[in-house]
Amino acid sequence: MKVCEKVQRKGTTSYNEVADELVAEFSAADNHILPNESAYDQKNIRRRVYDALNVLMAMNIISKEKKEIKWIGLPTNSAQECQNLEVERQRRLERIKQKQAQLQELILQQIAFKNLVQRNRQAEQQARRPPPSNSVIHLPFIIVSTSRKTVIDCSISNDKFEYLFNFDNTFEIHDDIEVLKRMGMACGLESGSCSAEDLKMARSLVPKALEPYVTEMAQGSIGSVFLTAAGAASNGTRLSASDLSNGAEGALATSSSGSQYSGSRVETPVSCAGEDDQDEDDFNENDEDD
Repeated sequence: MKVCEKVQRKGTTSYNEVADELVAEFSAADNHILPNESAYDQKNIRRRVYDALNVLMAMNIISKEKKEIKWIGLPTNSAQECQNLEVERQRRLERIKQKQAQLQELILQQIAFKNLVQRNRQAEQQARRPPPSNSVIHLPFIIVSTSRKTVIDCSISNDKFEYLFNFDNTFEIHDDIEVLKRMGMACGLESGSCSAEDLKMARSLVPKALEPYVTEMAQGSIGSVFLTAAGAASNGTRLSASDLSNGAEGALATSSSGSQYSGSRVETPVSCAGEDDQDEDDFNENDEDD
C-alpha cells in the first residue's frame, strides 16, 4: 500500500527513489533498532519495495521503461471506464468546437483585412494620391461607445501603454474586426448573407487549403462562431496597448460614424454593457544493486 501510494503521488519516479524514501521513513520510526539490525531491515525493505513494484506492474497499475516508473491508475470496472471515456470524449469534442470557432474567426479576419487592402488600393488609384491623414484610422483600434450625457474620466500612463476609463453610465467596446464586418469587408460570411459573387471573392482571399472552410461557412454547415460577453459597466475599465497588438500594421480603414458594434477579435470577443442591458520489462536484480 505504501509503495502504491507513493508512486501514485509522484506520478513519475524510480525504484531507488521509492526505496530510499521508505527506508528513511521506517528508519526514523524505529530509532531503537541496533545498527547491524538496521542494515538488515533496510535491505529487507528494499526487497519488499522491489516485490511490490513487480506486482503493481503485473496488474498494469504502473509501467516501467528502463528505470523510470510511471503511474497508470488503479483498476476500474467497465461501467466506470465507459463513463470516464464518455467524459473524455465530450471534453475533446468541446475542444474541437472551440478550435473550429477560432479558425473561422481567423479566416474572417484575414478576408476582412485583405478586402480592406484591396479597397484602399483602388481608392488611391482612383484619387491618384494617398488619402488625407485625417480621413483614415490605422489598425488596430477600438471604439468606446456610450451616451452623450455620460461623464468619462480618462487617465493615461506616462509610457502611453495603459489607459484607464471611468464611466458613470453604461458603455460598449467595439473592435476593428467588428467594424470591418459591418463595412462588408467579410463578404457577408459572418451573417450568413454571402452571395455567390461574395463567396468567390472570399475564396480568392485565403490560402487554397482553406477554401473548403470558406464554402462551409457560406453554406452555414459549421456552427455559429460568434460569442458575446456581457458584463456590468464598472468604473475603472483598463485597456492596455498590448491588447491592440494583433492588428494589420499599415492597413487603413475609412473612419465610420455611428459606433454601435460589438467586438469579436480572435478568441475573445469584447462587448461590455450595463446591468440593465444584460515497456514493460520486469524488474531485475540490477535495479536493486544500482
